[in-house]
This record gives sequence, structure tokens and C-alpha cells, in this order.
Amino acid sequence: MPGAYHLLVLRFLLKRPWVKRIAPGLPVGALLLTADVALLAGRHVGRLDATERRRLLVLLRRARGRPSALSEAERRELLELLAGLEPRLFVGSAVRRVSPLPLPKRVLYGARGSRARTAAARRPR
Repeated sequence: MPGAYHLLVLRFLLKRPWVKRIAPGLPVGALLLTADVALLAGRHVGRLDATERRRLLVLLRRARGRPSALSEAERRELLELLAGLEPRLFVGSAVRRVSPLPLPKRVLYGARGSRARTAAARRPR
């Protein structure tokens, strides 16, 4: 259970004197969870190879937040690259790590047989 590990690390850190000096008013738990989600995001971006990541950045810069700035072919390519990141699986995994309560798999990963559910089943824990 990932939550138990986080609690152990948090207890360990909060007992350190240097954390006690800088921690008043500093949400150490929130910082740890944010770092954990950032590492998870890095793993998802790592699913694309280097050329795909570069192309994704080029398309995102060219779009400047407006998909209409791209041609139809570029929009299709952008959607394919974003699908390779498996965003539903990323959100489900992040919520599962952050949530103090267990959530149903259908909420996190979608209906049975969905691509996010099969991706979650095949990834190592």
C-alpha cells in the first residue's frame, strides 16, 4: 500500500531536527505528495521516446494553447502523442497515491475493458 510507505517516510522526516527547524508552517506532507506525483508524471512522459517528446513539445509550442492554430494533420498527431502518455492512467494513479481512502477502480481507470484499465493491469506495481 503506497500510503503506508508515505507515512513512514513522513514520520522519519518529521523526527529530524533540521526538518523541525524549517517545517513550522511548511506542509512537508504536501511537498512529499507533490514530489511523488511529479515522479509519476516523469514516468509517463518517459513512455514516449526522445523524438516523440521533441515533436510533442514542438506541437505544443506551435499551438500556444489553441488547437485551431495547428493543421488537421498536426492536431491528429498531437492527439496520438498525448494518447501515448495514457492520461487517464496517470490521473488514476495520482489520485490513488494521494487519496487517503481507497477508490473504486472504475472511478480511477474507467469501465472494464477500457484502454486505461488494461494499461493499469499490465504495468508493474
